[in-house]
Amino acid sequence: MELIPVILSGGVGSRLWPVSREAHPKPFMTLPDGQNLIQKTFLRASALEGVSQVLTVTNRDLLFKTEDEYRSVNKAGLAQGYILEPFGRNTAAAVAMAALQIKALQGSDAHMLVLAADHLIQDEKAFGAAVSKAVELSEQGWLVTFGIQPQYPETGFGYIEAGGSAGQEGGLKVARFVEKPDLATAQSYVAAGNYFWNSGMFCFKVETVLAQFAEHAPDVLEAAAASLASSRLTKGNAYHCLAVDADSFANVPDISIDYALMERSNKVATVPCDIGWSDIGSWNAVSELTAQDDDGNRFEGEVLSHGSRNNYVNSEERLTALVGVEDLLVVDTADALMIAHKDHAQDVKHIVTQLKKSGHTLHQLHQTVHRPWGTYTTLENGERFKIKRIVVKPKASLSLQMHHHRSEHWIVVSGMAVVVNDDQELMLNTNESTFIRAGHRHRLSNPGVIDLVLIEVQSGDYLGEDDIVRFEDVYGRAGA
Repeated sequence: MELIPVILSGGVGSRLWPVSREAHPKPFMTLPDGQNLIQKTFLRASALEGVSQVLTVTNRDLLFKTEDEYRSVNKAGLAQGYILEPFGRNTAAAVAMAALQIKALQGSDAHMLVLAADHLIQDEKAFGAAVSKAVELSEQGWLVTFGIQPQYPETGFGYIEAGGSAGQEGGLKVARFVEKPDLATAQSYVAAGNYFWNSGMFCFKVETVLAQFAEHAPDVLEAAAASLASSRLTKGNAYHCLAVDADSFANVPDISIDYALMERSNKVATVPCDIGWSDIGSWNAVSELTAQDDDGNRFEGEVLSHGSRNNYVNSEERLTALVGVEDLLVVDTADALMIAHKDHAQDVKHIVTQLKKSGHTLHQLHQTVHRPWGTYTTLENGERFKIKRIVVKPKASLSLQMHHHRSEHWIVVSGMAVVVNDDQELMLNTNESTFIRAGHRHRLSNPGVIDLVLIEVQSGDYLGEDDIVRFEDVYGRAGA
């Protein structure tokens, strides 16, 4: 019985700004133990019985970042598949495309385990037991959800109301799904004993979920199938990647799997479980992963405190000092500082909304930006100039490109660079430099076995990242 975990990695996590941003979203946030959420999800999925591959549905701009994160933990060489969305279309589209892709490559008898990339599960043994129950139920034709035993009356989660028994594996029939309740209603749910938090994780047989889509959400299924038919599939050894066609994908309805299918079907069961689950939905949830001191403070980074209680500080870049304050969330990054009262942790997302409305880039990019070939860090940005530190991985290469409005000076700090500058090709060693005039086609490559580090000084009338024309690119971005 083949089980294929499908990891959905699409959310931005705006309540965890300024660490979570569009180009570095919540699944890639490093936790106190040194791993991030998408790595933990991959490891948790790959350790399950019957799993030989993992399929990830994500934004196409995050493919290379995701591959890097998986590569660092995939010691067993587990096969990987990807479905790359050009933009978000909610979870029904992602699940439908995954089911269709699995049917095409593995057959309709396979089982899918749908997991969010940004959830934390601390009891992996209990999780494995719950998955085993879910697979048995899905073999009997159920669409299976995972109902989390509520620890307190949470108003930020949806709930599942369970009815009678479903099969012999400890599953319960789902009577209904309930939206996020007010406090009094949540308290009554916890007291009733047959209500569970809706975790957003699912398990079903491919043929079952496709039949249910055809019955309850045929518009989603038909549009998803049309998108896949127009898309480009790349296959290799223990690897496949489907780049979804943007024009056809725009026709897929924007709806969640809950609304499109789970709430309409009469074949839904839930497996109640207590697995140490958290959706890490706010800085309050993140703070609980760090031990507290005698004053109830939780600190990550170098922090000094005097007369301060019950605060959380995340400041890896520099020293932070607290004096006489209580119940604060302080998150400091290289280019943004967020301070909030713990009672308003959910409201951080409103700052992100303001940034978007104002056209500010801090909702999207960090000071250090990851690219398929390495990273760049903006060191200074002024009138008609910008200074960056660029790190190129060994054997990696930037695209053959051109800028209309800026010229660039490159100074090699360490490593070796091969530079194409119009009709010239030259080798630069440490302490050597070159000048790229606006309008010149150019490419930067690292032929060595260590990182290439250089300083780039840009000058010109316009220094935006969108002033780029790509002619050739080993990462498939030419013409993007």
